Amino acid sequence: MRRSLILAASVLAALASSIGANAQQGQRVQVGVLECRGGASVGFVVGSVTHLGCVLRAEGMPEDRYVATIRKVGLDLGITQESALAWGVFAPVARLGPGGLSGDYVGAQGSATLGVGVGGNVLVGGSANSIALQPLSLQGQVGVSIAAGLESLELRPGR
Repeated sequence: MRRSLILAASVLAALASSIGANAQQGQRVQVGVLECRGGASVGFVVGSVTHLGCVLRAEGMPEDRYVATIRKVGLDLGITQESALAWGVFAPVARLGPGGLSGDYVGAQGSATLGVGVGGNVLVGGSANSIALQPLSLQGQVGVSIAAGLESLELRPGR
């Protein structure tokens, strides 16, 4: 277990160090916050799939809902009862239209959970890879798990 926590801490440190590099790649402004929630998830040795309901909250704009599918490849062991994620959304324009976040995002991720846990994700994608979901997102989950590896996020318009 100790080795797993060290691995997770190493991945999170690498994610945090990438913030500066990602912030310098093109001019992006913060559009709002994407909040996602999901139910139970089971991780396998080589990966997992999680489905979430998401909402983009942007000042002066109506809520924009999405359905998300997260696929992880790498170390992913354990069971979580529920997950909540929040990303700062950065785009080349200050306002996105309805469904403007739809698309595929890729990056690295790491998390550790024993009871209540935390994690981080570095994701870039969307329209012509021009949207960044906060180079380091915050993730909270309940359960027992350890995960580190590559992650893809598919966002589709929701209800």
